[in-house]
Amino acid sequence: MSSTVYQAREVLGHRLRDLRKDAGLTGVQLAALAGWRSSKISKIEYGKQTPTEDDIRIWCRYCNAQNQEPDLIATVRHIEAMYVEWRRMLRTGTKRRQVASIGLEAQTRLFRWYEPLLVPGILHPAEYAEAILARIIDFYEIPDDLDAGVTSRMERQQILYRGDHRFHFIMAEQALLTVVGNTGVMIGQLDRLLTILSLPRVRLSVIPAHTAYQVPTNQFIMFDDRLVHVETISAELAISQPREIALYSKAFQQLSQQAVYGQAARDLINKALALLRSG
Repeated sequence: MSSTVYQAREVLGHRLRDLRKDAGLTGVQLAALAGWRSSKISKIEYGKQTPTEDDIRIWCRYCNAQNQEPDLIATVRHIEAMYVEWRRMLRTGTKRRQVASIGLEAQTRLFRWYEPLLVPGILHPAEYAEAILARIIDFYEIPDDLDAGVTSRMERQQILYRGDHRFHFIMAEQALLTVVGNTGVMIGQLDRLLTILSLPRVRLSVIPAHTAYQVPTNQFIMFDDRLVHVETISAELAISQPREIALYSKAFQQLSQQAVYGQAARDLINKALALLRSG
């Protein structure tokens, strides 16, 4: 369970504990009224267990807090939506994940995307995408639908050329150097980035390798100011709480100030290309 999800459960648990105390009930008393073990109360209040929607209804009923019920149920649904295990998302292969992204991306006007290790997904040529998805299939031991997954990822890229979407990509210089596939695949990817630099609605930047540490970071994608996706090893987080989105926005802004653009970014890409071509 990610720390973000655990923190959200803790906040919910504190709210429920306050309702119980406001009602003048001990944990043992509330458990008796609800027909639960008393340990369930403590697990919920300390964020160790996510209550069900029925649990919320029962809690609010015995704490005389029915007016809080809709908001608390919405919070539970938000917590459930925040954490999607990769095995569940990828259980039918890689195509499903790519298709889901197409719908979300079509609704987004401003993309802000930070990558510390790899090139952002919608900037991949087919060979780079194939190498990435092949590793995903192997690592998670999911059905092999490699061709379909690559095709869907290529379809996602059409958004770069259609509509009024705007894109701001920031990559750490390491993303230019992480070997995906082989040298030929990497040369194709970096050549692709040089082409992307000329697209009118795309800002592509690179944070030089020896830049000072300033911002706690991980890979993340911001969809306007309404949603952030964060990929971890075990799951994808979907973050929609405004206060958390504000933190990611602050991080992105600071990263953008450390990144280089235009000719300076082109120079770093060409530097990585030269290393590859020299062997």
